Amino acid sequence: MIQILPSEERGSGQLDWLDSRFSFSFADYYDPKHINFRSLRVINEDKIAPSGGFGMHPHRDMEIITYVLDGTIEHRDSMGNRGVIRPGEIQKMTAGTGILHSEFNPSKEKPTHLLQIWILPEKQGLKPEYEEHKFTPGELSGKFQPIAGKEAPVSIRQDVELFAAKFAKGEKDTHKLSPGRHAWLQVARGAGKLNGQIVKAGDGAAISDQPEVVYEATEPSEVLLFDLG
Repeated sequence: MIQILPSEERGSGQLDWLDSRFSFSFADYYDPKHINFRSLRVINEDKIAPSGGFGMHPHRDMEIITYVLDGTIEHRDSMGNRGVIRPGEIQKMTAGTGILHSEFNPSKEKPTHLLQIWILPEKQGLKPEYEEHKFTPGELSGKFQPIAGKEAPVSIRQDVELFAAKFAKGEKDTHKLSPGRHAWLQVARGAGKLNGQIVKAGDGAAISDQPEVVYEATEPSEVLLFDLG
């Protein structure tokens, strides 16, 4: 079964410096049909204006992943980590027993476009951790590449494998799902066919009882795929 959540049916939130789209219930947006999918709790598509951002604020008991599509985001946290994340990089925090962090667009001219992802952890009270990784040019091209999970450069404290891919028009790849596994596919940009069904930028899809996930790009695409227990 494949259930597509169209981009235009997502929730939304606006501030003077932030334009957000919510695939799942978040903050003041509540959709009882889309609270989470398995352990996947949040996929927020955020567009942050130049010099805008989130001041220091707390999190706990969550795996938090930042995936930048355009621009940059400057991160600081209470563990002493500080850095700038760019396209082609992934950042992950295990919030665990509690952390404080801030995220700002350091550019005075260019907006930042990113996906923020929250995953429920395997258990509460984990020790806070911070990880980031930069991918080589072309590493994500034309195939689903593991970017977070057990077989990936960044860990997730949950039974989840996260893949990313950048497809040229006409390219496709297949990800096999083991029996009992589920998947969520998020089209970050572009358009294509998911197991033959048309999907476009901003669309997400919950996938269950399928032996494989096939994405074929009908236009240049950037796609995230979650393999979920």
